[in-house]
Amino acid sequence: MLSSEQRVQIRHWFYAEHWKVGTIAQELGVHPDTVRHALDTEQFNRAKALRPLVTDPYVEFLRQTLQKYPRLRATRIYQMIRERGYTGSVVQLRRVVARLRPVHQEPFLRLRSFPGEQGQVDWAHFGEVSVGRARRRLSCFLITLSYSRALYLEFFFDQSMENFLRGHVHAFHAWSGQPRILLYDNLRSAVLERRGDQIHFHPRLLDLCSHYHFAPRPCQVRAANQKGKVERAVLYVRESFWAGRTFTTLEELNRQAFLWRDQVAHQRPWPDDDSRTVEQVFTEEQPRLLPLPTHPFETDLVLPIHAGKTIYLRFDLNDYSIPPEAIRRPLTLVASDARVRILDGSEEIAQHRRSYDRHQLVLDPDHQQALLEEKRKAFGSTPGGRLSQAVPESEALLDAAFARGESAGSQTAQLLKLLDTYGAAELRTAIREAVERNTPRASSVAFILSRRQRSQQHSAPTPVDLSRHPELQSLDVIPHDLESYDELTDKHHEPDADE
Repeated sequence: MLSSEQRVQIRHWFYAEHWKVGTIAQELGVHPDTVRHALDTEQFNRAKALRPLVTDPYVEFLRQTLQKYPRLRATRIYQMIRERGYTGSVVQLRRVVARLRPVHQEPFLRLRSFPGEQGQVDWAHFGEVSVGRARRRLSCFLITLSYSRALYLEFFFDQSMENFLRGHVHAFHAWSGQPRILLYDNLRSAVLERRGDQIHFHPRLLDLCSHYHFAPRPCQVRAANQKGKVERAVLYVRESFWAGRTFTTLEELNRQAFLWRDQVAHQRPWPDDDSRTVEQVFTEEQPRLLPLPTHPFETDLVLPIHAGKTIYLRFDLNDYSIPPEAIRRPLTLVASDARVRILDGSEEIAQHRRSYDRHQLVLDPDHQQALLEEKRKAFGSTPGGRLSQAVPESEALLDAAFARGESAGSQTAQLLKLLDTYGAAELRTAIREAVERNTPRASSVAFILSRRQRSQQHSAPTPVDLSRHPELQSLDVIPHDLESYDELTDKHHEPDADE
């Protein structure tokens, strides 16, 4: 906006110095139109003559037609006036029709509800958010009491049936009761199908109604005004809570939402009497709500699932681990908003924190350890596995022997015999010496063991493990009389003729 000094300067340059408008605009760094308005002369501000439009001859016809048929489409009117000589385009006609079409405002009555009588329910979409590598649709479940305008809101990552039911249960327990009637529009979570006034409600919603003893009521099609209280509440949440809001996790967002509800939404003036707050009126309404049942309604998702050949089950873009003994068996997956449980019949065999990321391996370390133990047992059941577990140094010797053309199977069999005869400790020492001497063969190991045994003749004999030779455990040894050995060494003994 020009100051008074600038306006004087412009008029001086134009009338006294005869500067051009463009020169003045460039000098002051303003638009030429700004200079023309500052000069305030008839030369620049005279009214411009409007040129006639091709639709002008048909304006009265259009006005009369729209008065009789206010919802008549512009394309149909275009066909009508073309027969009357109109040569313009349908785009020009649409502009005139939009200006001339009468606006019909439907009048509404203000509806009043009794305390604890009615509540209104709706979903609101709040865009998408990133959770790791996943993109999740953020939705807000909103329910408001028609009398006090007390509301409950909770954000979820989808508008699934389980979250729809979960929002009801959380709201009822936050209020310590529920209204007698809940009003819905034609949500797929509430209304499966309708034909006129006949409604097919979702069976899970009917189970919820039976549990909490309230009645569902649908709005008419395209009649959002019938649940205007929750519609206004959605707008209120967008403008008062959501605008400029930052958060890092869903839990943090819901914590902020509950805090805003208690400190802002419920402290606003009550629409029917601004001398009281919504919280004060809700305190009066709460005793009129229906009492809660003894147990809350079960809202977990229950899915039959069949385990494959790995210890992971795929659910909601992520993989959750199970014990190795549960693979290739029919199981049951039970998912809440925070936990994922795996059941084998009625027994819980695994439990994990639910992940909303994608392609994540949610692993219980005990499941992995159990699998490794099974692998070790299976590996130990083979000759090579048993030798490797008892004498890890044998791997290096077998690799070197195989590189020299020896048969790995034959070398393994010979080393196993040496293991059964001399034990793991002696075999480990002999293998290390054979590798150091660069003679990686089972025959060299046998020679070293034999030499070590001869050098230890005066030492206690090495115990032999008979567990691997069951045939020796049943061997019977008949003891001999030791006196017969004394007779063989007696020099004075003369043998009889019979001997």
